[in-house]
Amino acid sequence: MSKPIVAIIGKPNVGKSTFFNYLAGSRISIVQDTPGVTRDRIYAETNWRGRKFTLVDTGGIEPDSDDIILSQMREQANLAVGMADVIIFLTDIRQGVTAADREISLMLKKSGKPIVLVCNKADNYEKDSQEAYEFYNLGIGEPYPISATNALGIGDVLDAIYEHFPEKDESEDEEDIIKVAVIGKPNVGKSSLINKILGEKRTIVSNIAGTTRDAIDSPFENEHGKYILIDTAGIRKKSKVNESIEKYSVMRSLLAVERADVCLMMIDANDGVTDQDAKIAGEAHEAGKGIIIVVNKWDEYEKTTGTLEKYKKDIYEKLAYLSYAPIIFISAKTGQRVDKLFEMINNVAKQNSLRVSTSVLNQVINEAIAIVQPPTDKGKRLKIYYGTQASTKPPTFIIFVNNKELFHFSYQRYLVNQIRKEFGLEGTPVRLIAREKNEKDVQ
Repeated sequence: MSKPIVAIIGKPNVGKSTFFNYLAGSRISIVQDTPGVTRDRIYAETNWRGRKFTLVDTGGIEPDSDDIILSQMREQANLAVGMADVIIFLTDIRQGVTAADREISLMLKKSGKPIVLVCNKADNYEKDSQEAYEFYNLGIGEPYPISATNALGIGDVLDAIYEHFPEKDESEDEEDIIKVAVIGKPNVGKSSLINKILGEKRTIVSNIAGTTRDAIDSPFENEHGKYILIDTAGIRKKSKVNESIEKYSVMRSLLAVERADVCLMMIDANDGVTDQDAKIAGEAHEAGKGIIIVVNKWDEYEKTTGTLEKYKKDIYEKLAYLSYAPIIFISAKTGQRVDKLFEMINNVAKQNSLRVSTSVLNQVINEAIAIVQPPTDKGKRLKIYYGTQASTKPPTFIIFVNNKELFHFSYQRYLVNQIRKEFGLEGTPVRLIAREKNEKDVQ
């Protein structure tokens, strides 16, 4: 069994995201006084009294709305309720019990799940908490007055949640999980791919650019292993990012890249590699993440003999710095080759974490030097003494030399290629750091 799941449910603008962010310990959800800002389910791991659990923030439920986005938000909240072990029903103590609160409470009671009723915005705690008695009328049980903004009364809520947790399972503490961020410009099919993998309508899919505003975590397990799939907001050109909410989304997408072990860089087969694709891929490359280039909508692309190889060549020409990244052609809509992604993800994650022994690394370096002599400049020749691996994710090597200025980029690239030739390192950047070592220090 995985960690317990706690879903935060309530109508818009009751402070779900503020409450979620406090418990998660970071500003994960977008917080702004605009109803409908949090559109999808958003996950975070946190703990209380030594028990880890997964917290899910949801879009606010508007029971009577026909708006397409709001109705899908309601569906997302229903999915979150379905997968939750415990539900936090968050209300606004200053508004009192509303018709929407009554409808939501009826829906939650039908789920049969344990419910903890929380009355937020009791900012003047002694005075406002007296207003909580009205919420007994919902028939859910004891209301807990809190102020998410001022962090008042939250410990009691966490204790109440803890009491409803199922018994702990040994598998809860397993950490062999690969975090996979699905990145790319808007409308390339990121959410569609995740929905195809999960087999449920996990993220809101529409042809309205900017529908996915948050980076959303979806735990997933299959015969290949355990994963967390991170669906990110599509990153648009800065000139097109006008809404302040969308600026948060771009920032969050970049943070999602930072959290990931492997990034699936999605490209629309019909558009080819655009400047925006190159920028997004560059972010993942600079962050040192494992990268797989995923060409989506391949079923829509008109093909002739040799199309696939030509298309690959074109990608590598436009994304020359990603020559190490494998390419896969898929259709998120039909599921074509989607099942092959996981072997590639496992391999790239393994390569990104690869550690090479110092003796074997130096054997490869010495053989490389014997094949191609280090360069000279103005009568001075580069001397490479030895190398050692400093870190993984990505594999980073320190090369000790007599003069860093002589260690030109072209020779560094040659050494990287020789290291790749020996160890593979498919799908991961490789970094070399030059350090000077004086002749007298060399034994």
